[in-house]
Amino acid sequence: MDFRMKVSMRKIIMGVMACFGLGQAALAESISDFKNMLRAAEQGDPEAQLSIGAMYANGQGISQDHRLAVQWFHKAAEQENAQAQFNLGVMYQLGQGVGQDYVQAAEWYRKAAEQGDTGAQNNLGMLYQNGQGVSQDYAQAAKWFHRAADQENTAAQLNLGMLYANGQGVEQDYAQALKWFRRAAEHGDAAGQYNLGLAYANGRGVRQNDAQAVQWFRKAAEQGYADAQYNLGLMYYKGEGVRQDYIQAVQWVRRAAEQGYAKAQYNLGVAYEQGPGVHQDYAQAVQWYRKAAEQGHAQAQVNLGLAYADGRGVRQDYTQAVQWYRKAAAQRDAKAQYNLGVMYADGRGVRQDYTQAVQWFRKAAEQGDAKAQYNLGIAYESGRGVRQDSALAQEWYGKACDNGDQKGCDNYRRLKLGY
Repeated sequence: MDFRMKVSMRKIIMGVMACFGLGQAALAESISDFKNMLRAAEQGDPEAQLSIGAMYANGQGISQDHRLAVQWFHKAAEQENAQAQFNLGVMYQLGQGVGQDYVQAAEWYRKAAEQGDTGAQNNLGMLYQNGQGVSQDYAQAAKWFHRAADQENTAAQLNLGMLYANGQGVEQDYAQALKWFRRAAEHGDAAGQYNLGLAYANGRGVRQNDAQAVQWFRKAAEQGYADAQYNLGLMYYKGEGVRQDYIQAVQWVRRAAEQGYAKAQYNLGVAYEQGPGVHQDYAQAVQWYRKAAEQGHAQAQVNLGLAYADGRGVRQDYTQAVQWYRKAAAQRDAKAQYNLGVMYADGRGVRQDYTQAVQWFRKAAEQGDAKAQYNLGIAYESGRGVRQDSALAQEWYGKACDNGDQKGCDNYRRLKLGY
């Protein structure tokens, strides 16, 4: 079962977040409340203007109308109401009620940020990080994330941790990254918990500790965080930080798969094909491979192609096999390239074409695929799809041998000794 934990610190980009919720405002609970609030707003009360804008933006108590929301936020924002300035930035960034305009979003976020609004500080940092409405500047992003993070804004804490881990705008410092992930995690933030789990799993910024990794992955997984569910499943599968338990592994991987997480869907397909933690079921394997394959997961595309080629879990269909191999081969998957070469050599699902077969064998062989290297040797020795060349045949047999292919070793010796 191909359960492999890929938990490089680059993965913490999952922690990058923006605050797009509207700032808090008092909302009317009755028609008379709304009329009184509207009267106050029309008389210039910024808090009432903010509230009326929020009601229009959210469609609470009145019909949703983003254009009217923007108008009322403008009125309050021009009176230096920080929440209205933040909300106006959100509307410009998302293009709701007004044309999308990152420059305007940055201007309004800055006004609110300078008044200490943490959501605006975080979002302004995001604009600097992405170069939207302002010149890309990681140092400025770090500055604004810091201001919000110090005030316990969890999104900013995650974003600041990401900058420290990747050394963007600040000197790379895993200990600092860990500090900020922990603060977000201790607020119950699932992304913070997940990234803290990654830090323990990788031993970055802290002593490597699988048990701690499991603990933090579990907290995030129980909140429905798909990446954490997947990694928790891997820990159970491999028995790292927890007693090995294939049933638990499959259960957690399934939760992630059901959320559309392609790697989990692929691995759930592997589980059904091979049997650990679940009853072997080729049809179910095909179902999960297909879900991942349709999202572009190359290994799932290869396995779906194999299922069609072998008629396992699905009616045998060489044409379908070729189609899925081709999708994975286009992503430089060596196994898919080799399989596609075999299909061309045998004329299954495509017209037999040795030249095409050699082209695909070569692509896989150049990536170190031993079977492809051996078949390329066969092609050069026999002259099928390529000009006959014993020296090149021997060379490719030798490469196959170096990669553990016994037939390659035998043929290499045969040609070398001339028998």
